[in-house]
Amino acid sequence: MGFPVWLRDVPGIEFRTENVPFKEEMQRFVKKIVDLMREEMLFSWQGGPIIMLQIENEYGDVERSFGQRGKEYVKWASQMALDLGTGVPWVMCKQPDAPDNIINACNGFYCDGFKPNSYNKPVLWTENWDGWYTTWGGRLPHRPAEDLAFAVARFFQRGGSFQNYYMYFGGTNFNRTSGGPFDITSYDYDAPIDEYGLLSEPKWGHLKDLHAAIKLCEPALVAADLPQYMKLGPKQEAHVYHVDIDIEGLNLTQDRSESRCSAFLANIDERKAAAVTFLGQRYYLPPWSVSILPDCRNTVFNTAKVGAQTSVKMVDFDLPLFGHFSAQKQSMIHNGVSYISKSWMTVKEPIGVWSENIFTVQGILEHLNVTKDHSDYLWYITRIYVSDDDIAFWEEKEVRPTLTIDSMRDVLRVFINGKLIGSVIGHWVKVVQPVQFIKGYNDLLLLSQTVGLQNYGAFFEKDGAGFRGQIKLTGFRNGDIDLSKSSWTYQVGLRGEFLNIYTVEENEKAGWSDLTLDAIPTTFSWYKTYFNSPDGTEPVALDLGSMGKGQAWVNGHHIGRYWTLVAPKDGCQRICDYRGPYNSDKCTTNCGKPTQSWYHIPRSWLQASDNLLVIFEETGGNPFDVSIKLRSANIICGQVSESHYPPLWKWSQSDFNASILINDTTPELHLRCDDEHVIASIKFASYGTPQGSCQKFSKGNCHAPSSFSVVSEACLGRNSCYIGISNTVFGSDPCWGIVKTLAVEARCMSSSNNVGALQL
Repeated sequence: MGFPVWLRDVPGIEFRTENVPFKEEMQRFVKKIVDLMREEMLFSWQGGPIIMLQIENEYGDVERSFGQRGKEYVKWASQMALDLGTGVPWVMCKQPDAPDNIINACNGFYCDGFKPNSYNKPVLWTENWDGWYTTWGGRLPHRPAEDLAFAVARFFQRGGSFQNYYMYFGGTNFNRTSGGPFDITSYDYDAPIDEYGLLSEPKWGHLKDLHAAIKLCEPALVAADLPQYMKLGPKQEAHVYHVDIDIEGLNLTQDRSESRCSAFLANIDERKAAAVTFLGQRYYLPPWSVSILPDCRNTVFNTAKVGAQTSVKMVDFDLPLFGHFSAQKQSMIHNGVSYISKSWMTVKEPIGVWSENIFTVQGILEHLNVTKDHSDYLWYITRIYVSDDDIAFWEEKEVRPTLTIDSMRDVLRVFINGKLIGSVIGHWVKVVQPVQFIKGYNDLLLLSQTVGLQNYGAFFEKDGAGFRGQIKLTGFRNGDIDLSKSSWTYQVGLRGEFLNIYTVEENEKAGWSDLTLDAIPTTFSWYKTYFNSPDGTEPVALDLGSMGKGQAWVNGHHIGRYWTLVAPKDGCQRICDYRGPYNSDKCTTNCGKPTQSWYHIPRSWLQASDNLLVIFEETGGNPFDVSIKLRSANIICGQVSESHYPPLWKWSQSDFNASILINDTTPELHLRCDDEHVIASIKFASYGTPQGSCQKFSKGNCHAPSSFSVVSEACLGRNSCYIGISNTVFGSDPCWGIVKTLAVEARCMSSSNNVGALQL
């Protein structure tokens, strides 16, 4: 969803229901987008790439909340879309009651059991969730490649027509565009291509092989209406796409009719492998897997047998931040890591009122109604009088007054007389905060912060932000003080925000002062420095692991929110078992570490030198440990055995028969570095019975002595290489009668830095 905040302010509006103001705005927007696509000749009938359009999104999940008005809205939205005359089909996701002329589609981790609400509609999977969302302080979701491939293969096995990954290419929530609330700035989503544009291996490579295998089945898939089901065992089954083709008149010397046949063999047992018989031949099926037979005879791919490499993404080095300031650079050591002292400057953000653009009213106003989302921050300021009797009462009873708020979201900072005394984090949670006042008048400041807006569900235009219910002070001599009826002064945003001190044009107006190395980290502070753009083309990341919470800008571009909230120490699995249904809590990683420390800086935002970096820090961090890093897949590994299938590119299909042809059935291990990188060293190589996994390989009882030299000769100095998995390649059979495996770990290096650096 991408509804603008101003839409909430349209009189009488209710989102996503039978509501005239909303329908008018929705129709205006949809028509505008369709007209733009038509003007740009983007529809398929115009020669463009668009073959289908979607109206609404997963409305079926919330439709019941709106009753009959929801049903009427579905009908209206469908007809409104059709009336635009786009010339391509319209689809609704997760909409069981989609009208006849709208295709209802499936979204989810698995859609092989989905059936549309009419036999006249194709089976579409519009969102295959290959990962999941990440929230601040949460673990990182990971969906294993084996399970993802299994889900796709099962979908096409059981008659699926169209499948789309969500997401195939990860992204970044720049500025304050992350929603949720509490979604992190990265929108990597564990996608096959990550937010930096790097391949996530083995997921990307395994899916590439999967789709190459499905492509070999294309003649049978498009010719047959529905697959034929065959039971092969208790939890094993085959679906066969078979059709006889009449080729009369094609002037061929072969028979006058041919058969096209492709089969998918599935083992849906979550624990046990199975040997099955299909059309007179035996096939071995690992648990929770699908084998693909493009000609109903030869297996070219199994979803559980990963032949693609594993890539370990790392940061190449720290590029110290430095500037054109006059301060002298010094060498310093932190935790054994050498840094260069950077020149930073700082300016404090005022606490509370900082401008004349304030107003005072009686009562508590809803956060978004005041800020209009121009800022995450809204100050609520009131004054509390404390008498001698109150002080005496607290001392006599040995109690402290308490601030209570019925409900708040997302972050609350409580200040007394300009001093931060407490913080609360949560989504509509109760606040109970002890406070300490001095005699006389005290300034109570509540800083309400949003961390992304609600963007899903029913009635989310009413979710709002800030506070709900009563706000009161308890523990006073004369009873509780109901602050909900007090006079409050409102100040929107930060002074630095509205002065645009993060921009190249305006930053000098802020009154910066030099930041010394021995300065104590402070809250609500702005920092700035300059840095040169790193050489090369590798993606650039800003390491903010030494900071607390805030926002960052480079050359005026808003990188997004940052926050070093740490994920729980438990809940991550030591070994990710792909078998069995996936959910977002399965195979999570990054326990006990900050959810996000690296933040993407697009190279298009950078200039060769003197790039301005501005940081606003809320909780107190150390900017001297901030650094620029280059992100790349430095470590690549492969592990392929004699039991793997030959590479998909070796298979070919004749034009008019069902035969799948191959000249060489030898499996191969393929390794590839990122573009403009080469394989600089081989860290491990063993052909035989190696043990372990990437970065933890070890030799087994069987090992070919030539392993290292064969791999080194094939790979060193090259961007990519392949090695055949056979005794012939390695000179002899190191252990007769045993299935051999080749395991390799290699290091990649930028091709511009590898001169004289190749290592054996």
